[in-house]
Amino acid sequence: MADNKDTQYQGANAQFSSDNASNSASNSASNSNDSNTQGAENTNTNAFGYTPFANFPFGNNAFGFGSNPFNNFGTNAFNLPQNPLDFLSKTNPFAHMASSIPPYNPAVGEFYSEFFGNMTKLSQQIAQQSMRANQAPQYTNTSIMMDLMDGWRKMGQMVTNHPGTMVEDQLQLFKDQMHLWQNTLQQFAGKKIDPVASPEKGDKRFSDEEWEDNPIFNFLKQYYLLTTQAMMDAIDGVEGIDEKTRQRLAFFTRQWINAVAPTNFLMTNPEVLRLTIESQGQNLVQGMKQLAEDMGNSADTLNVRMTDQSAFRVGDNIATSKGKVVFENHMMQLIQYDPSTEKVKQRPLLMVPPWINKFYIMDLRENNSFVHWAVNEGHTVYVISWANPTPEYKNVGMSTYMKDGVLAAMDQIEAITGEKTINITGYCIGGMLTALTLGYLAATKQESRIASATLWATIIDFSDPGDIGVFIDDKIVAAIDKQNAEKGVFDGRMMGVSFSLLRENSLYWNYYVQNYLKGERPVPFDLLYWNSDCTNVTAALHHFLLREFYINNLLRKPGGVEIDGVKINLSKVKIPVFMVATLQDHIAKWKSCYPGTQVFGGEKVFVLGESGHIAGIMNPPGSKYGYYTNDNYTADADQWYKDATYVKDTWWTRWHDWIKPFEGNEINARVVGQNSQGKEIPTYGDAPGSYVTVKATEALTGHNFAEAYRSQLPPV
Repeated sequence: MADNKDTQYQGANAQFSSDNASNSASNSASNSNDSNTQGAENTNTNAFGYTPFANFPFGNNAFGFGSNPFNNFGTNAFNLPQNPLDFLSKTNPFAHMASSIPPYNPAVGEFYSEFFGNMTKLSQQIAQQSMRANQAPQYTNTSIMMDLMDGWRKMGQMVTNHPGTMVEDQLQLFKDQMHLWQNTLQQFAGKKIDPVASPEKGDKRFSDEEWEDNPIFNFLKQYYLLTTQAMMDAIDGVEGIDEKTRQRLAFFTRQWINAVAPTNFLMTNPEVLRLTIESQGQNLVQGMKQLAEDMGNSADTLNVRMTDQSAFRVGDNIATSKGKVVFENHMMQLIQYDPSTEKVKQRPLLMVPPWINKFYIMDLRENNSFVHWAVNEGHTVYVISWANPTPEYKNVGMSTYMKDGVLAAMDQIEAITGEKTINITGYCIGGMLTALTLGYLAATKQESRIASATLWATIIDFSDPGDIGVFIDDKIVAAIDKQNAEKGVFDGRMMGVSFSLLRENSLYWNYYVQNYLKGERPVPFDLLYWNSDCTNVTAALHHFLLREFYINNLLRKPGGVEIDGVKINLSKVKIPVFMVATLQDHIAKWKSCYPGTQVFGGEKVFVLGESGHIAGIMNPPGSKYGYYTNDNYTADADQWYKDATYVKDTWWTRWHDWIKPFEGNEINARVVGQNSQGKEIPTYGDAPGSYVTVKATEALTGHNFAEAYRSQLPPV
């Protein structure tokens, strides 16, 4: 069993269906200007303020690359007997496509006149939008670039001091390239040769047959793979630089490498070339139209459309569970869902979603809706739907989210049901807020208000936050604070791009090729629609998260976080806590969630689901993903995993059994819109409410359906 688990763990490749969409995040390349892939200056920033492709890190280096890794193909570094590209350029790789070119007809001049007219118009549109995006001050971009320059300086110094490893790597690369060139000549001669370099498992970029059957494209593919792997190995192998610097250099180099992949360009993608010939360039016209539309709907960085936005309507074909909004204020709407059973559990269940995405990931479709399932299991389910912050929310911080969000919801549930004790569930950042609330209630002698707590994909220890950590240090956070101080909020669209770029090939560049080079319309996909339906983050809250959690790692430290003068100590939390993380989660790494087993002071259960941040959590009975369990919570997460037992079932059923002792007695089903005495209470519309319908762009203009409560906000 251990070998099987190691294979799953080490070989797991995050795919969107298994994670993410993640939340999407917290990701960024402006494709409005493809020249960024040639090393040109680009000032666009993402959620953490970085520009992934601003400067080519390997210019004038040992690999012989200039601004583009496919210019001169290393001839600056290697004196080959014959330049491969000189030879290859004399061979037409597209000869077999000629039959697809339609014969000339009298209308061809009119057609191309229209074609180039459309392209010119769209190019002007895109250029104008690109200029608009670059006008904003780029504080965080400057800070990131300074950090990167310092990292490259350190690496260069270490290579100079210890050149042996680099020389060996260059010699090996040279040997591999010569081997590839010999193979290419043999393939031209009609021989079938084993590849020198192959894409990693799960890499679908080179799936078209031309990448293997056509000698030129096969050469291009393998040369790209060999050289880019050598770049990553050089960073990994250099001695004398700290791991934070190494991680940052590796991340941004990986971003650049994947941005300049030959699959991302018209003239080096055989599938796109073939389509362009067959459609007479209409794929490019349609792609430019979609690029112009997407740029108009983007913030500082191109937000590539992943799905057909027009196919979904919240409350119509997604988020369809029946209920009513039973309370609202400046921070949230509280939804109570209709019962589906004659008897219900005595203690209500409050669900606290993350505020960087909409709550309806918990109620996406009936067949995978946790809300629908929990209601059918007899729970009276309440869900917080957060208001999408406008610039006026600038000074709304964690204290307000707790007191006017979670605690206010608990007060209303008690007023409606008469129950002084509830069960609570928090997801991702909503789980962090839930953990803080538990600590606050424990410190203020109110812990009896909660019978049990469940935390989904909730980081407790931020010492290793994963790739997100490459964007975060004191200087960068100071720059982000300055940027947020001017705008009041952090644009939610940027957050979505940021998290997508944590898995750039599967969540960004594949859609770039599909939408803009192939000119295809994105297919309807509800999960991707939710992923793109972002919310803004207030300046004060963003600062708190980055500074107190990600930099200072104070959540797990006793008394490290203070809320309105109350010191939070999670070890004082004595109520039972059920924690679930997922094996392939790249947003909330499971080893960062596991330390909750060492921190909370009461009964604890930790289970590790398969898959990622979304699919591993929204995993109803009958789904394919199981989970790992081990009641021996050693401090070593790896040892816990090694000794864990695999269960071929959803973790939902394990939670269902665990929470039974905390549900209370069975009572008659509650009527939504009535209190425990049967009296009518005010309601504010049907579920899913109005706050959830507000787009990030609408909130930036000051509209979020909570204007009537604006006086309750802290002054700006």
